[in-house]
Amino acid sequence: MPVKKWILPCIVLSQFCCTSLWFAGNGVMNDLAVTFQLPESALSHLTSAVQFGFIVGTLVFALLTIADRFSPSRVFMVCAIAGALFNLGTLLENNSLLSLLGFRFLTGFSLAGIYPVGMKIAADYYQKGLGKSLGFLVGALVIGTAFPHLLKGFSGELPWRSVLIFTSTLATFGGLLMFFFVPDGPFRKPSQQPDFSAFFTVFKNKKFRAAAFGYFGHMWELYTFWALVPVMLSNYMASHSYANFNIPILSFLIIGLGGLSCILGGYIAKKIGTKKTAFLALSMSCLCCLSSPLIFNLSTPFIFVGFLIFWGLVVIADSPLFSTLVAQNAIAAYKGTALTIVNCIGFAITIVSIQFIGALSNIIDSNNIYLFLAFGPILGLIALYSKEK
Repeated sequence: MPVKKWILPCIVLSQFCCTSLWFAGNGVMNDLAVTFQLPESALSHLTSAVQFGFIVGTLVFALLTIADRFSPSRVFMVCAIAGALFNLGTLLENNSLLSLLGFRFLTGFSLAGIYPVGMKIAADYYQKGLGKSLGFLVGALVIGTAFPHLLKGFSGELPWRSVLIFTSTLATFGGLLMFFFVPDGPFRKPSQQPDFSAFFTVFKNKKFRAAAFGYFGHMWELYTFWALVPVMLSNYMASHSYANFNIPILSFLIIGLGGLSCILGGYIAKKIGTKKTAFLALSMSCLCCLSSPLIFNLSTPFIFVGFLIFWGLVVIADSPLFSTLVAQNAIAAYKGTALTIVNCIGFAITIVSIQFIGALSNIIDSNNIYLFLAFGPILGLIALYSKEK
C-alpha cells in the first residue's frame, strides 16, 4: 500500500517546529543574562543543560522502550507540548539560575521524545528510500540548529520573550500536526512490555554495532564543529585584520546549508548505496579536520569562508545515513529503542568532545586544535570499513 504524499512533509515540518525548542534559549542567552542578572559562566551551563537533559531523556526512553511500546505519534505530541511548556517556564519573573537550568534540562528531556521518535516514525513508513526520508528529517534539525545564529543577526528587531513564545507555539503546532496527520506506520511492530535488556541486546548485531560506531565517530566532530564555527570566524578575523565578517549570518549559512547536503546525500545514497555515501561524506569531513590548520593561514577570506561552508556541508551529510543504517540493522520490535540508544550515546560523546577541545584550547593557543576533531571520523571510518570485511 503506497504511503500518502503528505506523510513525509508532515513529519519533516513537525520535526522542524519541535526541534526549534532545542536552541531557542541560545538565541536569547544575552537577554536572559541581563534580565536575571546571571554570571557570565551561566551561558555555557544553560546550553549544556539542554544537551544533558536530552541524554538523560534518551536513556530513560531507551530503558523503558517507550517509542516501541506506545504510539510514536502520541509520544511525539505529548513530548512536544511538554517541551513547549518547559520552554515557556523561562519567562517566569522570579527565575533564578537554578530554575532556568531546570527548565532547560526538562526541555532537553522532552526532546528525547521528539528527534529520535521522529526518525522512528519515518522508519515505520519508509523501509525503501529511508535514507532519503531521514535526509529531509535531519535537514530540518540542521536548519533549526542554525536558526539561533540568524536570530542573533537580527536580534535588535525581536523582543526575547517573543522568541520563546513563538518557538513554544511552533512546537505545539508541530506536535498536534504529527498526532492528527501521521498515524502509526505500516511497518511498525510494537513491543508489548518493557525490556531492560534491549539497551544491550541491540548491540549484539555486528552490522548494527558497526553502523552505531560510525555514528559515534561522526558525532565526535559534528556538534563541536558547530559550536566552534563562530570561534573559527573570530580567530580568522583576529589574525587577518582586513577580514570583516558578519559572524552570526555566516554561522547561520555555514551550519544551515548542511540541511541541503542531508537531502542531497539521501538521493545519492539511492544511487550508490547508503554505506558508501556515508563513508564518502565522513572521509571528506575528516580531510577538512586534517587540513584546517593550513586553511587558517590563507590570506584570502573568501577561500576561508568557502572552506568552512564545504566543511559544514560534509560534516552533517552522513548523519541521516548513519541513522538509516542503524534503523535497517536493528531488531524490528526495538527499532525506536535502538535509534534512541544511539542518539543517547552519540550526544554524550558530543559533550566529551566539546569539553576536550575547550580544555585543549586553554593549553594550546593554536588553530591546530581542530586536528583533534579528526579522531572521531577516523574511528568511524574504521568501523565502516570493518563492516565491509
